[in-house]
Amino acid sequence: MQQIILLLAVGILAGILGAILGIGGGIILTPVLTLAIGLDIKYAIGASIVAVIATSSGATIAYLKDDMLNLRVAMFLEIATTVGAIIGALLTGVVPTGFLFILFGSFLLFSTYNMIQKLRGKKAEEHVGAANDQWAEKLNLNGTYYDKANQKQVDYQVEKVPGGFAMMFGAGIASGLLGIGSGVFKVTAMDTIMKMPLKPSSATSNLMMGVTAAASATVYFFSGAILPEIAAPLALGILAGATVGSRIMQHLQPKFIRMIFIPILLYMGLQMVLKGFGVHI
Repeated sequence: MQQIILLLAVGILAGILGAILGIGGGIILTPVLTLAIGLDIKYAIGASIVAVIATSSGATIAYLKDDMLNLRVAMFLEIATTVGAIIGALLTGVVPTGFLFILFGSFLLFSTYNMIQKLRGKKAEEHVGAANDQWAEKLNLNGTYYDKANQKQVDYQVEKVPGGFAMMFGAGIASGLLGIGSGVFKVTAMDTIMKMPLKPSSATSNLMMGVTAAASATVYFFSGAILPEIAAPLALGILAGATVGSRIMQHLQPKFIRMIFIPILLYMGLQMVLKGFGVHI
């Protein structure tokens, strides 16, 4: 009973953070499951996959109702992520993973610097003077959302669509090859490269994560890596947490969301670079 209560509590926390930041929650779940509960890493990863689907389901419903996420951007970028993940899985054992850890870790550290710069900017979320992108126009990727924190309608333009697509393709390869979640890469690609505001970037990432994780979950299920007694309480907690988190996010200032996101980016970037050099933390 104590374990079930712990899993529910951890699930709620992971769901809230996952919905707000657009990440899967594995950065919270995996250490707790392996260190606090003593679960084997294989089963912890299986539970994290279920957690991603639960976070995506709980948050996406709320974001769809409030027109927060950009469906066209999600489906367009998901093509790149899915193809990249398949190629990454096929390249396992062929490409030196150490180099890729350093490469993608360095990108996250660079993105951390960009986010800090945006945090210091006064009009970082308005994207004033955003350039017209021919691909965004052709694919109708530009969007609008109502910012409940500032109580105003925000129209935004999507930039550098080929660059964002290429980044998502690379993130898919990293996900399939290195076995890492790509939620952080999704948000970073949309926010840093494509210049989408942080709130729709986070909301759109939540939808995309569920699509990607659903494909992986089948493999983990048939390999026996998903334990129902672990995954079920987590999923229930995460569904509740994601529903609450999606409501909280819409009333937060983007600057505050960045303040939460920057330490996670920094931690993951450092962790990947160090792992690339053979140092495990």
